[in-house]
Amino acid sequence: MRLNTNPLKDKYPISVRIAGLSGVLGLIFIFLVFPRFVNESEFGSVDQIIIENIDIPQTQQIDNTPPPARPSIPVPTDDEDIADDVTLDDLDFDDFEAWDAPPAPSGPKVKFIPYDDPPNPISPIRPLYPEIAQEAGIEGVVVVQAFIDKKGRVKETIILKGIPNTGLDEAAMEAIRKTRFRPARQRERAVGVWISIPVNFRLK
Repeated sequence: MRLNTNPLKDKYPISVRIAGLSGVLGLIFIFLVFPRFVNESEFGSVDQIIIENIDIPQTQQIDNTPPPARPSIPVPTDDEDIADDVTLDDLDFDDFEAWDAPPAPSGPKVKFIPYDDPPNPISPIRPLYPEIAQEAGIEGVVVVQAFIDKKGRVKETIILKGIPNTGLDEAAMEAIRKTRFRPARQRERAVGVWISIPVNFRLK
């Protein structure tokens, strides 16, 4: 009768098998313990970071919207000839050239001439008081602008401020035209200049 024998038992003695089993158990133990040891050694010195939640109060937003524009107030006009419903389409711009332009201002062209000494009358200016103004009791001041040439003669006169329809303007200009003047001087030289002369009319 043949006995069944295990070839591994015959080939390897029991001490070798115990050593092999111990090696396998050791490897298992190393794989189980070593990763935990590595993790604890690497991350054990890391400081713990604490994140604190801070409650930020909600800020109130400022309304920077500009105020609405003030409505325009219509201004009444005294001109009753302007129609309310007139538009640009109703105007005929083809006849623009036929429109009458306002007349140019009349009167002599007054040129300012600088001077050192103004002209002075040689004798007082004595205007004749018009009878119509005396009867009406009209008084006032008439301002006449006159051109005095370099010989002291009055060449032109115009009214700057007058009292019309009383005869006082004409009387003032007539009195100035009859008056002789010492001419104005510029650097010791006689020159013709324009000057303003007030003529006072007062009843006694």
